[in-house]
Parts: sequence; structure tokens; C-alpha cells
Amino acid sequence: MTERSDEFVRSAEQFRRELLAHCYRMLGSADEAEDAVQETYLRAWRSYGAFEGRSSVRSWLYRIATNACLTALEQRRRRALPSGLGGPADDPDAPPGPVDPAIAWLEPIPDAVVTPESEDPAVIVAAREWLRLALIASLQYLPARQRAVLLLRDVLGFPAAEVASMLGTSTAAVKSTLQRARARLDEVAPAPERTIEPTEPQAQELLAQYIAGFENADTTALEKALRADAAIEMVGTAMWFSGRETCLRYLAHVIGAPGDWRMAPTLANGQPAAVARYRRNAYGLGVLTVTPTGIARITVFGGGPDIAAKFGLA
Repeated sequence: MTERSDEFVRSAEQFRRELLAHCYRMLGSADEAEDAVQETYLRAWRSYGAFEGRSSVRSWLYRIATNACLTALEQRRRRALPSGLGGPADDPDAPPGPVDPAIAWLEPIPDAVVTPESEDPAVIVAAREWLRLALIASLQYLPARQRAVLLLRDVLGFPAAEVASMLGTSTAAVKSTLQRARARLDEVAPAPERTIEPTEPQAQELLAQYIAGFENADTTALEKALRADAAIEMVGTAMWFSGRETCLRYLAHVIGAPGDWRMAPTLANGQPAAVARYRRNAYGLGVLTVTPTGIARITVFGGGPDIAAKFGLA
């Protein structure tokens, strides 16, 4: 039993990080992705003795993980951001309205657990591109099998015949499903624009301005960092705002006094982010979409101590 276990660990453990990224793209939830990966390794370990090597271990694990995700998606609505539920709020001075408790919200994921352990910057950049919040939100509009085929073919590069084997279908069906998935993604995905890698100096500078603006209660600093068409989304509510002037009016209600906010820089979904405390209490996470002309979007996730701990703020 020990020899079998050791062999399984040597063969399979190296793929855990990329499997977590795949399951997150499928599910839009870091917690559910972790559960799916745990289920994948449990199923794989139980059946490892019967694994005959007709495919690679990596392909075999992706087959198990993808089907675990498809099962998890059978009874679940798509996960959403506020901007996916309706238009922006007109009045930033109004209190948030009631929220449908049945809504499943998109969750962020720390780069630290999904970014490839590679010395090749191009590999890391490509992985981050398929983790951006806007793209993960767009993937949620695809039916589950379309989502699976798109990710297995366009992100992971598995041949159509191998994807067909993974999903128990024909190569022709995979090709047809991929065409529909690409067309649907083109319909729902936001217009592409150039974003800045989170490790680039300009991205770091914009993140520093964002943090300083909150910690010093300085709306002028935030105004300089935001683009004219910037947006703010408050995940967990249906509330979001569009336009720098409207965003600043909202921020004036929450920015408090100097020292109320304390933030630590981090990386989430391949984007610069800040994990926050408000008056010494863990609050949540702000994920920034940064472009050469400034911060285009701030996506705020509450969650208190749970989300803070995931992003390294004990």
C-alpha cells in the first residue's frame, strides 16, 4: 500500500496547482474548486491500481476533474458579478436594496495557489489571462459542457479526440461544441482592452495609489488613479457604479477617516489586489483592473476573516 501511494503521489501531485486553476475556471468558486480537486485525487487514488497508462496521468486527472465539475454544475446557477445582473445604480447616495438570496456570487482566487510554478514569464502571463475576473464571469454564461470543451481545447490545448474521450462523446461533437462555445463567449465577453500585468511598475503604482487613498481617506488620490469611465462593483449586493464621478460619490460614503482602513497588497485572479481591514476588523478584498490609462474597475468582495485569511491577512 505504501509503495502504491508513493507512486501515485509522484505521478499525480505535480498537477494539483493546474487542476485547481481548471476547476476554478469551470466553477467560479475557489472553495468549490478545492473540493473538486480533493474529489479528483480521492477518485484517482482509489482507481490508480486499474490505471493502464493508455493516456498520460495528466490527461487522466483532467478527465476525472472535468467530470467532477460537470456533476457539481448540474444543479447550480451561474455565478455572477453585480454587473451581470443589471445596469449600474443611478444614485450612489441611496442605500443598497434587497438581494436575492438565491444568487450565487463569483469568488476570487489567490494567484499564489494557481499561478504556474514556471520560470518562463510567458507561461505565467498566459495563465493569468484565463483567470481574469471578467473572463471567469463570462465563462459562467456558457453551458457546462461548452465551458469544459472550451477550456480543455483553447486553454489547455488537448486534442479534440482526447477531449472526446474525456467527456464520453465523439470528436465531431467536440468540434461542434467548441464552435458554439467560442461564439457564445464572443457574445458575452466584454470588449477586449489592454490591461497591465500586475507585476509591472505602473500596475504597482496604481495599486499603491488605491491603498494610500483609502488609508489616508484621500479621495483626490483615488480620483487621480481612476479612469473617467471607471466602475466599482460590490459583490454580494446587486449594486455597482459606472463613471468616475459616480464612483467618487460612493467612495465618499465609505472612505471614513485617516487610519480607518488598513490594506495589504496581494494578487488575485492575475490582477493587483488589496486585502483590507476596517477599524481593525477584517473586511474583504478589492481586485483592480488596471490599464495604461488608470484603474478601470474595482471589484470588492466582502467576506471578513474568511476571505482575508485566504489572501494572507490573518
